[in-house]
Amino acid sequence: MSKPRVLVACAVFPQVLQRLREHFDVQAIAEGETWRQDEFTRRLVDQQGAFITGTHRIDASVLASNPQLRIVANMAVGYNNLDVAAMRAAGVVGTNTPDVLTETTADFGFALVMAAARRMLEAEKFLRAGLWKRWRYDMFAGSEVHGSTLGILGMGRIGRGIARRGAHGFGMKVIYHNRHRLDTDVEQACGARFVGLQELLAESDHLVLVLPYTSEAHHIIGAAELACMKPTATIVNIGRGGLIDENALVLALQAGRLAAAGLDVFEGEPRVNPALLTLPNVVLTPHIASATVPTRLAMADLAADNLIAFFEGRGALTPVF
Repeated sequence: MSKPRVLVACAVFPQVLQRLREHFDVQAIAEGETWRQDEFTRRLVDQQGAFITGTHRIDASVLASNPQLRIVANMAVGYNNLDVAAMRAAGVVGTNTPDVLTETTADFGFALVMAAARRMLEAEKFLRAGLWKRWRYDMFAGSEVHGSTLGILGMGRIGRGIARRGAHGFGMKVIYHNRHRLDTDVEQACGARFVGLQELLAESDHLVLVLPYTSEAHHIIGAAELACMKPTATIVNIGRGGLIDENALVLALQAGRLAAAGLDVFEGEPRVNPALLTLPNVVLTPHIASATVPTRLAMADLAADNLIAFFEGRGALTPVF
């Protein structure tokens, strides 16, 4: 009996690829190779399953070209690269990898808060350039983290993890805004208080974006929202790049209407807005919030588990639709 055909369109741990080969007829991208969207679509022909990350998009045109596709395993918690309506209409299952990256991503989100607030990147570049000649009372003086107000926009698993770190580890006052208010016991465990969006913007000393990207959330932080924030505040985005109007953010940072930013995600990634690269008060990282070996391996294993369970007739373990 022939094995189901699965396309692995991203580099993955060798042991995970080997496990997939035990269950499937695998066509895998070569080490160091990248596929543009048109090449990915071509390679998908005759494949019944796909193992991807956010680099490749599944939309109506891809589905029309590949009617045999039955499941897409996305090695990410977010799935804005999947056209949900088109996949539902085509009867294609989409899965993601929640839970296994929660704590690691929350660690990194809080690290960006610290780096932006305490001007770590500016200070490191200064030192490496050999410019440290003497001490000054105001040399790279940043803003306090402990005891300050931490604002969280999007209070899912990762947002709650960041809230716990702020409230219990740094004695921060934690406020949040979400589509739905959390249950009282969950709020108490996180040490967080629900507020409206305007209060969140106005009161946060450090604002962290952790909500998923949707068309409704596109540029949820734009010029008007940035203008509501304290000029001493910092903003961190570990959600998706399209949540922030990057041009508006650049102008606010240049004009001193915002102290600093930490960005792990970008609207056109892997392309980065060139203006962001010129700013000293922005910490930039290449979408690595979940990047520890144990967590990335757990994500890859879960994506593989979804494919295996689906084709064995048990149903995908983490279907998002």
